[in-house]
Amino acid sequence: MDATLNPAGPAAPGALPAAAHDEPAAPAPGPGTAPRAAGHRLPAVTELRLSAFGRHRAAVFPLGPVTLFTGPSGSGKSQALAAYTALSRLASGDGLDEVFPDPSALVPEAAVPDADGRRGFRIGCTVDGPAGPVRLDLAVQAEPAPRIVGERLSLDGQVLLATALRDPRRRSVQAAWLTGGGVGMTRAPLPDDRLGTALLPLRVAGATAGQRRVLAAAEQVVVALRAVFPCDPRPGLMRAPVPPGDGRLRGDCGNLADVLRRTRHECGTRHALLARAARTGCAGPVNGLEARDDAPGGLVAAVLERGAGRPPTDLARLGDGELRFLALALVLLTGPGVLAVDPAAELLAARQALTVLADGLDRGLDRAQAAELLRLALLSGERGHVRLVGAVGEDTAGTARGVPGVSVVDLSP
Repeated sequence: MDATLNPAGPAAPGALPAAAHDEPAAPAPGPGTAPRAAGHRLPAVTELRLSAFGRHRAAVFPLGPVTLFTGPSGSGKSQALAAYTALSRLASGDGLDEVFPDPSALVPEAAVPDADGRRGFRIGCTVDGPAGPVRLDLAVQAEPAPRIVGERLSLDGQVLLATALRDPRRRSVQAAWLTGGGVGMTRAPLPDDRLGTALLPLRVAGATAGQRRVLAAAEQVVVALRAVFPCDPRPGLMRAPVPPGDGRLRGDCGNLADVLRRTRHECGTRHALLARAARTGCAGPVNGLEARDDAPGGLVAAVLERGAGRPPTDLARLGDGELRFLALALVLLTGPGVLAVDPAAELLAARQALTVLADGLDRGLDRAQAAELLRLALLSGERGHVRLVGAVGEDTAGTARGVPGVSVVDLSP
């Protein structure tokens, strides 16, 4: 079987396709979707494709600066964010087994094994940036053993990298990437458990125009996918004082107090914006946010300042919704330097756009809190440095549909 990324015709969901060379055109944006942006200054994922992944089949999702997935339970909201997270981890160098510990669960239920008993799934994305809209598509074999059996990187219809599994007995795929000149294409084996696009900067010299085109496209994809912060604040971890650390917020936001200590002293403007947002998201008067390092054992605790004549309120006394709101607001108002992410070190932070992934973004929040988070997300999105992709309930989606700049993807049947 030639398991490249180019289906020759209709295939069973999750079956690993045969070869051809036509790229499907992206559908025209409909109501509530983000139109394709042209000339992105910073690399950003502008489209997520789930060709055959879990509950999704031939799904194409345009992504704007603020994109919210909504729909009933079981409609695939979490799977869409999981696919984005998986692409990010692969671009960061993680192995297939780490990224997909149970790949069989992601194969569409209706997928029929091929003659050799193989089934899998297909995902991809488009990354806009200085190089133009670069497409990355992957075919992953889940059974009988997980491996990347096909990968394609393309720009303006030109295939820059293509890999295919030629010999199932070997733990490698045959790769071919554009060289240009008299050579045309360079062919070499690549490991079948790693994203080939992320390996290209180590294999391509950049001596020809074709090689430089490959490198520009690959680096744009890797930069955008690595700058991702999956965030799921856990109020139960945020109430207790924490040891002083590096002041970089974890995905569970359990070290919120330590990060507030840092932002209070290093990011005065953003800290003031957070305190202002807290007046909407927290009950009672809020005069400021402070972090104190006088807790027993040298631990750091955070408090809400209530103003003259009022005692401060420890974070431990706040409700779950208030804590989740504070953590998410902090995430949207900061960037890679304050969040525990691993962006491309070779580029300045000012040349990268961070994408926050928040499954259950509005969990535990009231309508006013959710609306304030949308306002903060749009504020950050206008600057081009922070994007948001979240999954929300219908109440928040209903509010978001009336907000210019927010794209709502409805997965209802």
